[in-house]
Amino acid sequence: MLKPLLFSSFLGVGLCVSALSADEAKAELPKADADGFVTIFNGKDLTGWGGLDGFWSVKDGVISGHETKAGSKQTFLTFTAAKVANFELHYQYKFATPDGNSGVQFRSKLIDPATWRVGGYQADCDAKAGYDGSIYDEAGVAGGRGTMSNRGEKTTWDADNKRHNDKLAESGDALKGFIKVGDWNDVVLVANGNHIVYTINGHVTTDLTDESPKALKEGVLALQLHAGYTMEVQFKDVRIKFLDDSK
Repeated sequence: MLKPLLFSSFLGVGLCVSALSADEAKAELPKADADGFVTIFNGKDLTGWGGLDGFWSVKDGVISGHETKAGSKQTFLTFTAAKVANFELHYQYKFATPDGNSGVQFRSKLIDPATWRVGGYQADCDAKAGYDGSIYDEAGVAGGRGTMSNRGEKTTWDADNKRHNDKLAESGDALKGFIKVGDWNDVVLVANGNHIVYTINGHVTTDLTDESPKALKEGVLALQLHAGYTMEVQFKDVRIKFLDDSK
């Protein structure tokens, strides 16, 4: 399911994206391909995305999120052309620096438009493969549940907001070995109803079922720059298929 948002950004190659008001022109969602996937980063500029000036740019066909520790902020590049509910998202990411923390927000909320601060479900990742493959509750928007589903685990939050963990076929340590530190990682992230599956490089890293009253059903998609680092994180080949929202 997709719902248009009321803000967007239209900038040229290599320029940093700036925050725009709700009165700015909104982007049109590109047409889906034969398989139903919509390419939401065009490889040339940040059309359809919004964020803080000086933190995001396009270079060599990839989205670059970059900051210095002294000037860092907890800020996000937000996909502004549509909200997301049920979807299958494909993308690649890598860290171009030895340190850093990031992730992809989904079904999330823009909680501070002035700084483009976003909170909600996050497919977590970092430069040292410490958190890659886990689902995190950024800013406590999903009920203050921290790491909601760890790498190597199948987790269910029941209707009483109680957590139940089982092990996946591959352990967290084994799955860490498939993360490419300093190189491109292929992600498939599926959110359908209350079920979320995070896959990296062909391996299911975590499986989350969220039946809690705190569960998130719909919201924005965004890329994170975590405060406190001198870092660069890159994203490319970002495509999404919107799934039937009847589940």
